[in-house]
Amino acid sequence: TKIVCFSVGYSIVALNNVIDFKEKKQEIIKPVSPSELFPSLPIVQGTSKRIKVLTRLTLVVSDPSHCNVLRSTSANIRLYDIIAVFPKTEKLFHIACTTLDVDLVCINVTEKLPFYFRRPPVNMAIDRGIYFELLYTPAIKDSTMRRYTISNAISLMQICKGKVSSQSENKPLELRGPYDVANLGLLFGLSEGEAKAAVSTNCRATMLHGETRKSACGVVYTVRKPRKVEEEETAVPACKKAKTQA
Repeated sequence: TKIVCFSVGYSIVALNNVIDFKEKKQEIIKPVSPSELFPSLPIVQGTSKRIKVLTRLTLVVSDPSHCNVLRSTSANIRLYDIIAVFPKTEKLFHIACTTLDVDLVCINVTEKLPFYFRRPPVNMAIDRGIYFELLYTPAIKDSTMRRYTISNAISLMQICKGKVSSQSENKPLELRGPYDVANLGLLFGLSEGEAKAAVSTNCRATMLHGETRKSACGVVYTVRKPRKVEEEETAVPACKKAKTQA
């Protein structure tokens, strides 16, 4: 799957460790170091940079007691670059949006949701820098799941203002490139800009949120602002401008 990721244009991937607390004897283990799996990371297609591999932990919670592990200061949890939670009920969705220290809230798209998305918890999650994640592969595999995926996605988009990211399952044939995923976002009710952000800037924001969570401080990310033509002309001294015009 990782070979397919860099061959279709992705420069960063995350190794996802899924823990479902409904199953017995589930423990949060240390993340596997990418260097153990990839002695030599491949070069991203069309660039000279090597692909970046992150570690991710996804917790599937179906009972409020399952959230206690996220409230504890587990040393293993802090080792992961990205923490995601998959709430199964409306109460757990509210808890995930308002109190849990996570980077992503995953949305079930394979069946009709047993609750409606409400604006207060979604807005609070956005204010806390948390993004919502949609799994797009069900929309590719089956017509029934495609209907549920589009319906649930549109329901979320009407509230979350495009603050979403996208995810694929670990099957190479169901993986799509960034531009294809952005086109799927248009079916989910996203604008063109929001669909592109779902596979680019939103993902970067999630990474930075994870770094902030791990450091318990903050992350400064600088971007060079392009100067407009009017600003460049204003910056030229009057004497030089006169000589140029002469």
